[in-house]
Amino acid sequence: MSESTTPGTPASPVALEAWFDLQCPDCFTALGDLNALREKYGERLDIQLRHFPLPKNKHAYAAAQAAEEAYAQGKGRKYTEALLARTEQLRDRGEPVLMEVAAELGLDAEEFDTALIDGRHLLTVDADQAEGQALKVTGTPTYVIGGERLDGGKSQEGLRARIEEIADRLLAG
Repeated sequence: MSESTTPGTPASPVALEAWFDLQCPDCFTALGDLNALREKYGERLDIQLRHFPLPKNKHAYAAAQAAEEAYAQGKGRKYTEALLARTEQLRDRGEPVLMEVAAELGLDAEEFDTALIDGRHLLTVDADQAEGQALKVTGTPTYVIGGERLDGGKSQEGLRARIEEIADRLLAG
């Protein structure tokens, strides 16, 4: 038996998958859109950050693993946002930036370092990347909502409005 819901309220939130490369400056720019969507929809929109490290970004794969460790330690979203704000530093200085951000957020540095060495989050990152490839994600950011793929890798112009259109339609039932 299903739980009763208020008329017009969906039983579950609408999922928005956001495929990001944590060394991608465009993904940092896209954070503004994601935060605006969180503000507008609250819990009615389930924003799921998915990893899609691009081969051209040398430190993106390690950054994705680092973000997973930050989630394991309870500060994944803060870590992701702080790291995306430093895409240029990550590009220029590499993996020491991953540890600096972890330290600034008070994460367990020893556990963080161990996670990057032992590869405990490799399967999660690889699974996201494989799923993204199956969905024909080629650049970042790319969004999937209501079965529709929206590619922000070339231009993000109008994407938030399109996501809102689809979300409003799906939430209206």
